[in-house]
Formats: sequence, structure tokens, C-alpha cells
Amino acid sequence: MRTSPAPRIIPTGAEAASTVVCKSPRASHANRWNLIPSAVPLGKLVTAFRLAHLSDLQLPPPPLPFRWRDVASKRLLSRFAWRRKQHRHVQAVLDAIAGDVAALAPDHVVITGDVINFATPEEFEAARAWLETLGDPANVTVSPGNHDALAAVGAPRSFAPWRPWLSDGAEGDFPHLRVRGPVALVNLSSALPTALHLAQGTLGATQIERAREMLREAGERGLYRVVLIHHPVARGVVPGRKELTDAEAFRAVLAEAGAELILHGHAHEALLTGTRGPAGTIPILAVPAASTPAGGHGQPARWNEIAISRDGSGFRTEVTARGITPEMTVEELGRFVLR
Repeated sequence: MRTSPAPRIIPTGAEAASTVVCKSPRASHANRWNLIPSAVPLGKLVTAFRLAHLSDLQLPPPPLPFRWRDVASKRLLSRFAWRRKQHRHVQAVLDAIAGDVAALAPDHVVITGDVINFATPEEFEAARAWLETLGDPANVTVSPGNHDALAAVGAPRSFAPWRPWLSDGAEGDFPHLRVRGPVALVNLSSALPTALHLAQGTLGATQIERAREMLREAGERGLYRVVLIHHPVARGVVPGRKELTDAEAFRAVLAEAGAELILHGHAHEALLTGTRGPAGTIPILAVPAASTPAGGHGQPARWNEIAISRDGSGFRTEVTARGITPEMTVEELGRFVLR
């Protein structure tokens, strides 16, 4: 297993006492996190549930027809940008990551957004076919990202083609709750169309209030609560034009209702951040884009296996990071314990 310099710990603004950001330097494949080693060897605890987290797939689009309606939408500019950046998202890399996930057979897979690029009907159907290769939709949950909602005109309403991966049959608005063993997945959507050059997300007051109720009820049931969202919740992770606009309101809900873990994407980085909860800091994890090759622009593709085990009256969370190599294999990068 290759090693790298230890991650920097950076306090973030007014929440420095309870929120930290651990980043690896923006560098090559060889310059990775030196992840905090597990204090207890694997196998000493009975793992109740193994969760795979990947994000920002940005599946290369199928051939797309020319539509006049797209000329006046954000799709046109985004398609020009894709021509310049498509080398950053490679199907073979994503397939290698997905194959590694399948080989380790986690209990559930979560994808925190940006499955596609332009939110066209053709992309939604192609992504649906790809998602089906991961297995039963009951074992895979998708939280949409800003690229999945790039433009409203011509896009499927409410991400309809992906409904089996969003909830357990519910057709209403987000959030959705999926309970799997000891784990409650609170699936949010911060995805919405935005103006040119913006990639912000918004939850909205109604979704935030419903999330509060779900988190409270799941906590009362003694479940391990995992919040799924595309945009970062902690401060200072991305610039303002890419931020979650109502993050402060959602952080207030988390401080009151609590959660055991928050997973997000959007930043295309391996990140460990946190936010205040009722009993201490709630850890927040992000992974780089799952289709980015090693040795190029941005952090190489990575996914996290999150092992959730009963530990006395609480839980233990152990994370194993796995990432793509220049040789197009996927290897273990390190392990660390969150709680």
C-alpha cells in the first residue's frame, strides 16, 4: 500500500471548535492521504453493515441530438465545457471502480450525485441502464447532484427514470428514508437548475423540516443515521458559487436532531469535515469523482467502504479508502476509524 504525507487539519471559520477539514494536497496519484490507522484490527468486531460510497460519476454522455431549446439553456455552455474537460471523466475508470465495489460486495451502495452531465432524457436512460449493472435498486441509493438537474426544460420530472434508486416506492418530494438493517439512509436532494456559471444547491425549508423529523424518528429507533447529499454541508469546502445556499439552516437541524454520518460529493476531493451535533461533532465524508483517471487533473477516482458495527450501546465506523492507480487497477489506500 502506497503512503503519502499526512493530511492537513484546517479549522473552518466560526465553527473551528467543532468543524475541521482534512484535505490531501492537490497532487498526483502518489501524493495521497496518510489515513489515520485503525486502533482495533479488522475482524475484532462483528460488522453489521458495509456501505460503499462513490460520487460524481459524470458518465460520458451517449450521442445527443441537437435541440433548438438547448441553445438558450445552460446545456449549450456545458457541452462546450465538456469538450475541454471530458478527459477528466473516463468510462474505463468508472467501470474499474464499479468492478472493485462489486468484487467486495457491500451491503449497500450510495452515490451522492452528478451521475450525468447535461440532464438530457438520453443521459437519464443511459444512466438507468448503467445503474442496473450495480444490482438490485433496493441495494443502491442515488442522491441527485447539480449536473443531474442542469436544466429543467426537457429533463424528466423529479428524476423519474431513477425512482427505484431514490426511495422505496415513494413518489413524493425529497427527502426519502430507506432503512437497511441498523442503518437509516436519509436521502436528500440539493439539486436544482441554476444560472450560468453557478453550481449551487438548495434544500428548501420543507425538505429541511422533513429531514429533521426523519432524523429524530430514526434516532429514537436506535438506528445509525446516514445523511446523503450532493453539496457540502460544512463551511469553506467549496466557493460560494458552488455552495449549499441554506447550509446554515440545515446545520442548525443537525445540531438539534443529530446524525451519525453525512456523505457528499461535489468537491471532487477526498475530504473529512464535520459539523456540530447534539452529542459532539458529526463526521462528514466526501470522495473524489469516481471517473477521474490517475495522473491527470484532479484527485484520482476513489470510493470508501464504510463498515458500521455495533459497539456496546453505540456504533463504530471504520472507513477503508480504495482508489484507481495509473495502471488502471484499484487498490486499498488506507483505513481509519471515525468513532
